[in-house]
Amino acid sequence: MTTWEYATVPLIVHATKQILDQWGSDGWELVQVVPGPNGNGLVAYLKRPSQ
Repeated sequence: MTTWEYATVPLIVHATKQILDQWGSDGWELVQVVPGPNGNGLVAYLKRPSQ
């Protein structure tokens, strides 16, 4: 059975691709992007198999 670790990452609108590319190169998979607290900005939820 696969176990997962998770991360939440604030996204800066003008650097979203670079942020997600960096996390992706570290083995993280994007699960969802939601509005940040109080509707400000975006937050990405990521997962990867636990080491």
